[in-house]
Amino acid sequence: MRRPLHPLHVVLLAGTIPLFLGVLFTDIAYFNTFEVQWKNFASWMLVGGLVFCGLTALAALIGMVRADGRARKSVFYLLLLLAAFVLGLINAFVHAGDAWASMPLGLVLSVIAALLVFAATWLGLFDSRRGEAA
Repeated sequence: MRRPLHPLHVVLLAGTIPLFLGVLFTDIAYFNTFEVQWKNFASWMLVGGLVFCGLTALAALIGMVRADGRARKSVFYLLLLLAAFVLGLINAFVHAGDAWASMPLGLVLSVIAALLVFAATWLGLFDSRRGEAA
């Protein structure tokens, strides 16, 4: 039987989603309006998302070390979080540049990172065998 995630791990994972989603929405707003403040909002939310994603990956690594029989699923979950973190870090470097130069690459990276975070959340919180919450 699968053990549920630690409550702190769930809070960190749940904090990652709105920040990466906020980056995506503010990048879309900047892409449509070219108002530089949207890019600034995205940069700040990206920093928060990276902090939460990094702490979540650390919690996943600790959980993977302590896990008994669910190592394969835990490895894939950790890899999704690390991929989201790396893409978010690259996106932060893109957003640190000139406002005009950050599009459309910043938007593409935001979409991919948000999808990776959603996939990691789905994998981390739901048991695919039974469809029940962990």
